[in-house]
Amino acid sequence: MSGYTNGRSGVTGTLPNLTGQLLKPDHHDYDQARQAWNLAVDQRPAAVALPESPADIAAVVRYAAEHGLRVAAQGTGHNAWPLGSLADTVLVRTERMNGVRIDPVAQVARVEAGALWLDVVEAAAEHGLATLAGSSPDVGVVGFALGGGLSFLGRKYGLTANSVQALEVVTADGQIVRADQDNEPDLFWALRGGGGSFGIVSALELRLFPLSEAYAGVLWYPIERGSEVLHRWSELTRGGTPDELTTVGRFLNLPPLPEIPEPVRGKSFVIVEAYHTGDPDQADEWLGPLRELGPVNDTVATVPVPALSHMHMDPEYPVPAAGDGMLLDQLPGEAIEALVRTAGADATFPLLSTELRGLGGELSRERPGNGALARLDADYLLFAVGMTPAPELVGPVQTQVRAIKDALKPWAAGQMYLNFAEDRSSAAPFWTDQASDRLQRIKASVDPHDVIRANHPVPAAAA
Repeated sequence: MSGYTNGRSGVTGTLPNLTGQLLKPDHHDYDQARQAWNLAVDQRPAAVALPESPADIAAVVRYAAEHGLRVAAQGTGHNAWPLGSLADTVLVRTERMNGVRIDPVAQVARVEAGALWLDVVEAAAEHGLATLAGSSPDVGVVGFALGGGLSFLGRKYGLTANSVQALEVVTADGQIVRADQDNEPDLFWALRGGGGSFGIVSALELRLFPLSEAYAGVLWYPIERGSEVLHRWSELTRGGTPDELTTVGRFLNLPPLPEIPEPVRGKSFVIVEAYHTGDPDQADEWLGPLRELGPVNDTVATVPVPALSHMHMDPEYPVPAAGDGMLLDQLPGEAIEALVRTAGADATFPLLSTELRGLGGELSRERPGNGALARLDADYLLFAVGMTPAPELVGPVQTQVRAIKDALKPWAAGQMYLNFAEDRSSAAPFWTDQASDRLQRIKASVDPHDVIRANHPVPAAAA
């Protein structure tokens, strides 16, 4: 294995017996290896590691610690903006470790660190089982789960982090450990919603759910009807919707790209997405008032669970983008009007997507045995994002995202959610004070020298 040199610190060295690769900046594959899923993020780490086993990860961690470098793990890099400079960091890209194994009897999936959600969704579906997957089929499973994990099945089954049964972790001292309820219980608690500051997860085990199909789809309306549609949607979300039903109210400004279906290509809409895991008649009753508004298209139907991975219409390949989110305590009529003014038909700078997700249900319930993110203490989640195919578009997109957030600030919750926090300036905490204090103590115990980096870091508690 060839070594690398960090000219800023004068560090040189080699990593013998490494199955994978360690690429320095002058390697011909370095630029490709360092690229995050979000193409707008220019990551320039001291080196990029491409491990093929937990032993490889352990060797990289030990090597970095010995040479005064830090380590950051990344499966895809969807939320790479908050990482900041990686000049003193080895970036561990886990894409080569992508195995998925389903135990249909125990209803558990063992997922390696580089696996994507669609890998797991499709493997579980072969056995009539479902996972608490993200809205994007190519989001990495591990990073999503460490940050909490907000699935469209979450109102019924809770946060993805709290469906994690066990984790295989490389700690800051280069040891490989199993974290579950009986082994390394503090680490097990911290990694379920506390982010990636505590070690590098090489695999995890997820609980699966017996579900083979759902009643789901999208109601489409012209964007000019944003006010009436979102008012009607928000009224219904306050009406005690069943846990089986998750909905999204959303503005979409679709670009004129050939991969977008011709009927919607280059057009703007306000839409309502519905995901229901129970009796379709129950969902139809709830959706009735929205259908009375006369959508131009109604795609709600019974579909196999893997179809849910594509229903949110997230890009399924790397793109340049900028966005950010926030949690909301409530959504009165004034909040809807504030959103319509800043994100609707008359928006100053139209974004690709501005969405409100209804939370509550099991997402809001704190159960014994839950992890660091025990619950989401909010009723809605806002996320706004725009494409930035040219660098000069980053500023306008970020300005528009901030304008939308500022308009909704009067109804902001006191908590923020890790996976939708892409602006490092957010002042809202990710955890309760009690959970944050415990996370800092665990960080001090397992990584006192702060070798492991995360996009939303937990500092070690002072001794």
